[in-house]
Amino acid sequence: MPAIWQDLELGAPDIARLGMTQPNSAGVALLGTLRRDGSPRISPIEPYLAEGQLLLGAMGRSGKAADLLRDPRCILHSTVTGADNGEGELKLYGSAVEAGEHLRGVTADVWWSAWPPNKAIVFSLHIEQAVLRARLHHGQQSREVNRPSRHGASWHGRAWVGSTDRRKSQSRLT
Repeated sequence: MPAIWQDLELGAPDIARLGMTQPNSAGVALLGTLRRDGSPRISPIEPYLAEGQLLLGAMGRSGKAADLLRDPRCILHSTVTGADNGEGELKLYGSAVEAGEHLRGVTADVWWSAWPPNKAIVFSLHIEQAVLRARLHHGQQSREVNRPSRHGASWHGRAWVGSTDRRKSQSRLT
């Protein structure tokens, strides 16, 4: 059962905390969608948080809008500015559902507020899986995968810590 951003904040606060800092620091994330022929498309996007929802806006005639209207499955990936700078990576897998008029107008400082609904489409991301990958010291990395439970807003997850060196295949699940 997919969840909204607010559910992630309640059920997996560490992931949500990174999610708040990553898009806000860069202002841009990467959105993966599926083209009509099934091939992947990756596009920059400016995510916004409003009323517990993660909102994504797309120009009405853009490829990403056409992709999401046809097949709502997508992935939102935080921007990464360097291989070894210690940033975490946040990946949100889910579906983009067209937001109602109320959410579209909830904040006046977003770019789509200057456009009519047919020219700029606003989607709410319904999250099916959240993955946080963090780089630790001494070539180690951690990975936390969380999914909403079938019974409401609770989340369950697992964590992994291992070497970033593929030759060292030791890892452990916690």
